[in-house]
Amino acid sequence: LLRNSILTPSLGASIMNAKYVNGLPLYRISQEFQRNDIHISRQVMANWMIQCADRYLGPLYDYLHNRMYHFHVLQADETPVKVSKDGRPANSKSYMWVYRTGKGYSDTPIILYEYQKTRKADHPREFLKGFTGTVVCDGYSAYRKLDRESETIVFAGCWTHARRYFADALKALPKKDHQAAKDTIAYEAIKRIGAIYHLDNQLADLKPDDRKKQRQINLKPLVEAFFVWAKEIQFSGRLTKGKTLEGINYCINQEEALKVFLDDGEVPLDNNATEGALRSFCLHKHAWKLIDSIDGAQSSAIIYSITETAKANHLNPFRYLEYILTVMKDHQEDTDYCFMEELLPWSEQLPEICISKTKTTNV
Repeated sequence: LLRNSILTPSLGASIMNAKYVNGLPLYRISQEFQRNDIHISRQVMANWMIQCADRYLGPLYDYLHNRMYHFHVLQADETPVKVSKDGRPANSKSYMWVYRTGKGYSDTPIILYEYQKTRKADHPREFLKGFTGTVVCDGYSAYRKLDRESETIVFAGCWTHARRYFADALKALPKKDHQAAKDTIAYEAIKRIGAIYHLDNQLADLKPDDRKKQRQINLKPLVEAFFVWAKEIQFSGRLTKGKTLEGINYCINQEEALKVFLDDGEVPLDNNATEGALRSFCLHKHAWKLIDSIDGAQSSAIIYSITETAKANHLNPFRYLEYILTVMKDHQEDTDYCFMEELLPWSEQLPEICISKTKTTNV
């Protein structure tokens, strides 16, 4: 795969699988190799990952990015990450952004990570350039700024994020006093949001147009009643501080975004799928603590994108990576990327060995 190296598609895929699927830091992978009398340093493997991501996986990443624009609904989220050599003071926060196609209403999911130094609105603005449709996200100000600017993108809110304020308020109460909890505003909020979820879950098997129709008939009255109730609570002055008040204010401030799903049968109620797409990364970063360089962060974003998209499409990540590296090795001089269609994770041209024997739940 690389000049003057022993790297093969199988070896490259096995290292990627160990780190980006199973969460092993490179030093642990190096130790495991040494136990089998194979001497590959952490630094060598890090360099391999950077070069392979750029040369072999990067073109597929870009191809998937363009394919995202074929979808009507996307979802977005971000999480902090430490990068040690990024030209800034120690402990500066960087961010791993993640974008995915809408959860539940697509059998060809795409999940893409993107590393950026900051959490500014410039990053989703650039990533989503050319997209027309709806983006499901939380209430972070960067998304709200884009919502005001964009004429082609509608931003939908996350009901799980809204519910979390009230759940946190209940967690702070004494655990033994169940009746007192039931008499709280937070409990009433959770009960009302739960009723919205209960009805919407029953519409999961409907086609988008039918789902929209049923949402208008059955869910819209519940949603409107929730906001009438929330505004009454806010106006009454019964709450002066705390998580419940934060939740009420959040819901009212996000009212327009939280109602978007009512007018589009493809828009989910929440952004849980994107948080799920970040779960592997968040678990793994506790093991390796930080990323050494900007090049390492960018290559990690590309490799996580391929492995998470593979899992979402019920592929075996190791076999899929091995296949991509094998095919891309023979297409380095190509300027026409039409062959890339056969590499897509839902392609019928993929070898049977790439199909996972056990389906994952992060779809």
